[in-house]
Amino acid sequence: IVRSETGLDVKRADFKLDMLPAHLFMNVRVVDEHGRQLGAGRNLAALKVELGGQARGAFQALAGLKAAKAELNADAAPANPAETPQAPQTPAQPARAALKTEAGSGAASQRHTRWSFGELPELMEISRKGQTLIGFPALVDAGDAVTIEVFDEPQVAAARHRAGLRRLFALQIRDALKYLEKNIPELQKMAVLYMPLGTEGQLRQQIIDLALDRAFLMEPLPASEAAFAARVEEGRARLTLIANEIARLAAHILTEHAQAARKVKDAAKAAPEAAKDAAEQLQRLLPPDFITATPWSALQHYPRYLKAVQLRFDKRRADPARDTRHMQEARAQEQRFWRLVAERKGQQDERMQELRWLLEELRVSFFAQELRTPQPVSLKRLEKVWAQVGR
Repeated sequence: IVRSETGLDVKRADFKLDMLPAHLFMNVRVVDEHGRQLGAGRNLAALKVELGGQARGAFQALAGLKAAKAELNADAAPANPAETPQAPQTPAQPARAALKTEAGSGAASQRHTRWSFGELPELMEISRKGQTLIGFPALVDAGDAVTIEVFDEPQVAAARHRAGLRRLFALQIRDALKYLEKNIPELQKMAVLYMPLGTEGQLRQQIIDLALDRAFLMEPLPASEAAFAARVEEGRARLTLIANEIARLAAHILTEHAQAARKVKDAAKAAPEAAKDAAEQLQRLLPPDFITATPWSALQHYPRYLKAVQLRFDKRRADPARDTRHMQEARAQEQRFWRLVAERKGQQDERMQELRWLLEELRVSFFAQELRTPQPVSLKRLEKVWAQVGR
């Protein structure tokens, strides 16, 4: 509209969202079925975090009630199909019917140790008071089994479903996992380096979980028993190789981390601010669950990030003023990012994830340019990404 009225080519990147006044953003009100206001605000992501649990519980109860009614109607139906006229079914209807039986009011009691619940549809429709609600079924990890639940948000369903699928795959290859648990290369040496973060058992489990993800959970994820069985055989053949690759990377990361931590400790007296800044960076990069919490694409760059920390302190002595200037620039960007993460109660979309790793690349370009970055990175480039981060 602006272009047609004024001839100006206005782009989204021309606006800094965090500089705009609040009244320019949509004010969202959330009401219940009786019209009572449950919450309001201009930050939709924060509202979803605040009220999402309550909405999800109500939605799952509704999905369970619908499924229970479907089961009762099925039980009451005549035994002879010829006695009751049958409406034509679309191809998606059999899958939905199978789901209703398994994910009914007794969903918590329906525990599966194998794919015994028919085809799992991408979504199911629930009608309530003239409105059609869309639910997203997902397998949910229950420890020694999986259950099926229906979620109202596709992102939440996808995350829970991946964890549930991982558990179901693990249950099919118990013997292979027992062998793997005892044969992760150099595990004890890694465990010594991992001691500041956690135990050997935690380290082992993370390597196995990531190996399961990379061996079995490639897109598209299996949605039927046949596809699941085929993926079990495919993944079983490459599981050990993948686990060994992850173990080698983990050993490299932990070795570089130990060396970086030593550099930071040695610099604490001579350069307390720089040492504090680098120590906080190490804490962000390596929480106890860093192997499974970090995207594989980012985890492969960790040795370079940690090497950059070491080079920073080697070079700082020659030009401490330059180090301080870059530290302040990097901190300003990171504080801006983590404020937004806190505002969104920890939820990060794709654009925020891009920002997260660009901030690490920015530190490489500031403090260890010779290590190079996979793509050009600068404060100007970061501002373009910031402009695309929705509020």
